[in-house]
Amino acid sequence: MGTLARLSTQDEALRFDHFTVHTGQRLLLADGQPLRLGGRALDILLVLLEHAGAVVDKRTLLARVWPDSVVEEINLRVHIAALRRALGEGVIVNLPGQGYSFVAPLQRDGDANFVASNLPTRLGRLIGRDDELAALALLLGQRRLVTLTGPVGVGKSSLALVAAEDQAGRWPDGTWRLDFAQASSAQEALANLLRDQGLAFIPDCPLGGLPTHLLQRRLLLVLDHCEAQPGTSRRLAEALLALAPGVSILAVCREPLRVRGETLLPVSPLAVPPASEAHSVEQFMSYAAVRLFVSRAQARQPDFCLREQDLPAVWEICRRLDGLPLALELAAAQIDVFALVGLRAQLNQGLQVLNRGRRTAEARHQSLKAALDWSFQRLSDPEQQVLRCLAGLGRGFSLEQAVAHGAAAGLGPLLTVRAVEQLAAKSLLTVEHGRSAYRVLDSTRWYLGQPAATPQPA
Repeated sequence: MGTLARLSTQDEALRFDHFTVHTGQRLLLADGQPLRLGGRALDILLVLLEHAGAVVDKRTLLARVWPDSVVEEINLRVHIAALRRALGEGVIVNLPGQGYSFVAPLQRDGDANFVASNLPTRLGRLIGRDDELAALALLLGQRRLVTLTGPVGVGKSSLALVAAEDQAGRWPDGTWRLDFAQASSAQEALANLLRDQGLAFIPDCPLGGLPTHLLQRRLLLVLDHCEAQPGTSRRLAEALLALAPGVSILAVCREPLRVRGETLLPVSPLAVPPASEAHSVEQFMSYAAVRLFVSRAQARQPDFCLREQDLPAVWEICRRLDGLPLALELAAAQIDVFALVGLRAQLNQGLQVLNRGRRTAEARHQSLKAALDWSFQRLSDPEQQVLRCLAGLGRGFSLEQAVAHGAAAGLGPLLTVRAVEQLAAKSLLTVEHGRSAYRVLDSTRWYLGQPAATPQPA
């Protein structure tokens, strides 16, 4: 649970909107000019500021403002009304049956701990995503809910966090991340975000009171790994879109949230060189998958340099790994152990070699299997059955072929069709729209115990 903000016993300047409160002097300024406010109303304001972001019940307010008197609740309502007239609507919120809460963004002068973000520190340069970053910059200026979708390991979270960092100047109240995968429950995830903002989790309020806290704030909220808590993600997005007009949402999920007003931006694997008769090093380095692999290999082995004779091996590695950033980074992390030729041979035996992620990375990013485990376990039983069945097909297949293959395995056509639709929506099947075909990525085929499709030599 978040801790309540406490006022200093000395004079402290608290700022919100165009107001400043000097607590020690009991002085309220509007645009730098003193604002006339009754003593009791100012007392109420100071108590609410002391517990900014949390709900203060009426009994506490009465006891604090009238400690030696017995007064009717009507007196409290009169002074709250005076405060609202002076400060404007939306600064002090009444939660029926609970009390009042000061919800405007609050800044303390000289507070070294004041932060306007909880985004993690960027560990490396994002490679090959310039077009997606440009598209996000445009969409976030026009839409309030943008959802990044795509398969496991494609780099959705990394893209979202870099975009949020790059666009931070647009939001006066900062850029924030709510990660549903780093908490054991939706309640814990919400409490973590509120704690980062210095606000209190309200157990009796929907979504911990987060929408109430954000009513008057102008910020970007990254909802990361929404598939871990799909119901809560959807309800939170709907509540913020309805109640907090200054909040924009960048959601990261395998599938759409299916919320009104949602704009989807699918994230595809990085571009891999096509199979052709001739390539140069310069041509290879124009493809993002190659650039990422080379960059991460050089981080492990500083003298690594891509040479003409290396091109077939690098092409096969990038093709085998489907251009997935996570898989490419895990492979490059082994370059100092196997060298390029040895790494290629290891990958031809299977992807179990991809198990050497950064020790500081989240558990599901320590290996490709852990990442796929995390995703596969969230599928329904029919979806798991159909995916296992379809992994036996080649690189591309139609819906009719999927149904026929499912029937041979004892799966009914309706179950197969529905599962294919869901697997495609959840990015476990890639859809090649131009050919009306589906494909199971080689990384998923390996995970399900099927041999990877054999790449054609470069």
